[in-house]
Amino acid sequence: MSASLDALDPALRTFVHTVCSEGARLADGRRLDWPQQRAIAETVRTPWRAGGPEMAATTMHRIAHGADGFDVRVHRPQGVTTRAPALVYLHGGGWCLFSLDTHDRLMRELAERAGVVVIGVDYALAPEHPYPVALEQCLAAIRALREQPDTFGIDATRVALGGDSAGANLALATALRLRDVGAHDGIDALLLLYGAFDTALDTDSVRTLGTADDMLSADEMAAYWTAYLGPDAATCRDGYAVPAHAALHDLPPTLLLWGERDVLAAQSAAMTARLRAAGVEVDAHAYPRTPHSFIEAMSISDIATDALARGGGWLRTHLAVTQDASA
Repeated sequence: MSASLDALDPALRTFVHTVCSEGARLADGRRLDWPQQRAIAETVRTPWRAGGPEMAATTMHRIAHGADGFDVRVHRPQGVTTRAPALVYLHGGGWCLFSLDTHDRLMRELAERAGVVVIGVDYALAPEHPYPVALEQCLAAIRALREQPDTFGIDATRVALGGDSAGANLALATALRLRDVGAHDGIDALLLLYGAFDTALDTDSVRTLGTADDMLSADEMAAYWTAYLGPDAATCRDGYAVPAHAALHDLPPTLLLWGERDVLAAQSAAMTARLRAAGVEVDAHAYPRTPHSFIEAMSISDIATDALARGGGWLRTHLAVTQDASA
């Protein structure tokens, strides 16, 4: 067993070993293009999204945008009224992988634990659709919710943005863009799970947490940034693409959760400090012995379920979920 795996919580060690070994088995030493990587990622993640809470209703809606539009998946938990607050959720996967399906259980868990409607955005993936396509679709989703709240059965004046990894990047970037165009009223909270906020990785993190034995390697992260931003990704200073370079004032209350054994851990810690320095109300928690993507192990990990409970409870507070809205 590698030193990286040995340092993890036992349940999460099992998760990382299973996911990585199954991915390697399916790849079989081949050099894979992005569609092939996506197919394997969907297969590997299938067992980890099974189970979890049953929703009162799950529906799909098409958002008109550009030539083709895009889909959103709406999860309404049991007992939630038609005027409930909403969490707009953006899945991770380096802007290149994963889907509403890979993150379906995570969204259902948050819906039930927070007592809110969760709306997952099926944004277009890079490199076929590079920055800013996904960000523009996230903004279009917010516009649609505000214009048609009855269609989605939500209170569009009480909305949170959330996401994991690349999805946390998109959630923060969406909040930044809304702030800068004066359209951020009603965005009441940000839930950022082990986010990718900077193209530059901490040197010690690369050496100790970003190896081929880790859940997310430094080489993988560099490939994702290049696919999203192009060959000049490392020098990009656009704050909507790389939030480490953005001004962070006047953002809503924010919760950051991450694992300490993640090559991106230092970025969440740095973002926490910068948000606080900018006057943002911040809650943050780093979980020891925990890798990137650890919340996906919710079926076997007490740490993952604790993070879900923490996130759900925090959303209840900051979206002012009342008994009438969730009972």
